[in-house]
Amino acid sequence: MSIEQLSANQPADRFYAGGSQIARFRGLSGDGHGSATGDHVPEDWVGSVTALFGEDELGLTRLADGRTLRDHVLADPVGWLGPEHVARYGDDAGLLVKLLDAGQRLPVHAHPDRTFAAEHLGLVHGKTEAWVALEAADVHLAFTRDVAAEELARWVSDQDTAAMLGAMHTLHLERGDAVLVPAGLPHAIGAGAFVVELQEPTDLSILAEWAGFAIDGARLGHLGLGFDVALGAVDRRAWDPAEVARLRGARDGDVGDLLPAAADFFRVERWRGPGAWDAGYAVVVVTAGDGVLSGASGVLPVEAGQTWLVPYAAGPLRLHGQVEVLRCRPPV
Repeated sequence: MSIEQLSANQPADRFYAGGSQIARFRGLSGDGHGSATGDHVPEDWVGSVTALFGEDELGLTRLADGRTLRDHVLADPVGWLGPEHVARYGDDAGLLVKLLDAGQRLPVHAHPDRTFAAEHLGLVHGKTEAWVALEAADVHLAFTRDVAAEELARWVSDQDTAAMLGAMHTLHLERGDAVLVPAGLPHAIGAGAFVVELQEPTDLSILAEWAGFAIDGARLGHLGLGFDVALGAVDRRAWDPAEVARLRGARDGDVGDLLPAAADFFRVERWRGPGAWDAGYAVVVVTAGDGVLSGASGVLPVEAGQTWLVPYAAGPLRLHGQVEVLRCRPPV
């Protein structure tokens, strides 16, 4: 079991458009050589043990031997995740990482929390997520005032996008900024955004908006629960600007743990070489520069645009060079 470089894993025909930023970041031509083609491939599911909602395998990462990462983890959870993680969480990796390239503004939507997911879907995880911006962009999140259940239901039924966005905060992100998005919080990532997204390992979205997007939201936007139930997962309370500001973690230039408040769900660390890593499962995104990772298994050159999968069994590692990486890890 060793560190493995991951190729692009881009489910095709998503309901919102992607841009060219994933292909450019990865140095791909977009002609099918490791990258999906078409204009609706806005996501790259990195180190994924999670399938798309309603699918069995689509979205899962396959390693060089052709087997899925999920099968590898199930076969040797301690080797992949480590004894402490397995003692607490079993064989649940607890993490999904994506590259997200918004060719258009995403629709207003929200994700259920763990309690809602357990009660209504029989799942352990909801979908708290976080973004680390690789390009500057605006995001919309949280309501500026209390929104009654009847008002939200009317907005959804009427597809009143102006009312939804008009009642939300707008936050501008610069490259390197990190933001925590708690489950339940309504949000919409702006057009042109390119982010590394960490999340609980589910694909659970409740759509408040779908007009103009390539999806039948009235039928598919409520997780099969009906909107009368699904909208109960949405946080409708007023968030004041100070609360929204506290969702922002580290800013560009900061290193170390970017979002300490996310530790119950996942961890994301920014490293600029050199540095020493403890043993642990991680999905690594190289965001700038070049360098090497060294450990018991040897020396691996790394450079911007690459993604790497690190099992616990790889042991402690050292990062060297003029390189910047995001080390994405499961919860503690």
